[in-house]
Amino acid sequence: MSRRGELDAIVVGGGAIGAALALGLARDGFDIALVEARAPTPWNASDDVDLRVVALASDARLLFENLGVWAAIAGARIGPYRRMRVWDALAPGELAFDAAENGEAALGWIVENGLVQHALWSALGAEPRARVLCPAEVAGVDNDDEGVAATLADGTRLRARVLVAADGAQSPLRKALGIDCDDRDYAQRAVVANVATARPHEETAWQRFLPGGPLAFLPLADGRSSIVWSLPGAEAARVLALDDAAFRAELGAAFDFRLGEIVSSTPRAAFPLRLRLAKRYVAGRSVLAGDAAHVVHPLAGQGMNLGFRDVACLRRVLRDARDRGGDFGAPHVLRRYERERRSENALAAHGLDAIERLFGATDPLTPTLRGAGLALVDRLAPVKHVFAAIAAGRS
Repeated sequence: MSRRGELDAIVVGGGAIGAALALGLARDGFDIALVEARAPTPWNASDDVDLRVVALASDARLLFENLGVWAAIAGARIGPYRRMRVWDALAPGELAFDAAENGEAALGWIVENGLVQHALWSALGAEPRARVLCPAEVAGVDNDDEGVAATLADGTRLRARVLVAADGAQSPLRKALGIDCDDRDYAQRAVVANVATARPHEETAWQRFLPGGPLAFLPLADGRSSIVWSLPGAEAARVLALDDAAFRAELGAAFDFRLGEIVSSTPRAAFPLRLRLAKRYVAGRSVLAGDAAHVVHPLAGQGMNLGFRDVACLRRVLRDARDRGGDFGAPHVLRRYERERRSENALAAHGLDAIERLFGATDPLTPTLRGAGLALVDRLAPVKHVFAAIAAGRS
């Protein structure tokens, strides 16, 4: 409970991570304020599928069930993927996962970012402990021994025991708090579109490693696939400029026509790829979560799942400290979260970075070794089980 009229927590950033955290803390009995600069675009089932999708892992589903929003998401528009196929363009050898091998219904679910955010904001609107301030921006933050104050651009002053910066990869708050990052620019852009193919996607997530970067086909609920094609910057610009027929032909060839011809495509978009890891997560009573803390290569689709794990961990740490009667916003409490999440996020980021480097190598020997490695893992059941858990975001 808050004291002297204070809030328990201020969450800055109303994307999927910030909204999930705000809703979760409110459901945990904390009085919270969510500060967001722009209201999300309303989601409507009659609209076309958003180009921005996330491959939700099983633990993200458990989080959404706990928050009471999974039924709304699953009942709207969701594409389960039950199998995964991974292969290398430069060498033979393939790795295939099937959820049934582990007694599961699905490896994960492809969901539009907008639908996730819509479900979370709808639930927040009915949550009595949550106060949503939108449009609103934080102009300044002051930490002291007793709490943290956020001054909004309109002069409103909020005070709480803890502040969470979940305001995205560019995070103005992270910069204001003086937290530096380690960065790597991949000099790549991910080209995204939704495409229809001659053959069904088989509820399978497909990934082919090409010399310029990985190409993923992710199964959508309407039978199409969401494609994420990582390309060097100049090549991405060329692909974006192709006419529709040329793009479909080139995409089909890059995908080895695994699902036949590309029949149709939506307009394309692209976003730059980089690795970014905050050197620390805590500054006084302020703490980072989601993309404000870590940005990883999208080749395994795990970036947002890492953010949802931040949410689950921070909720647990704050709740446990409060239930023991302690000062849940104290820096030493927040550092428990930092120790747990920063290590896992760094391991995931550097692991994905290593995979990107390995499959980006085009010397004569490395592709042969990669292909042999994929084939070997596919035949070794215990090792394959571990890789399947990682692919499904269960590691």
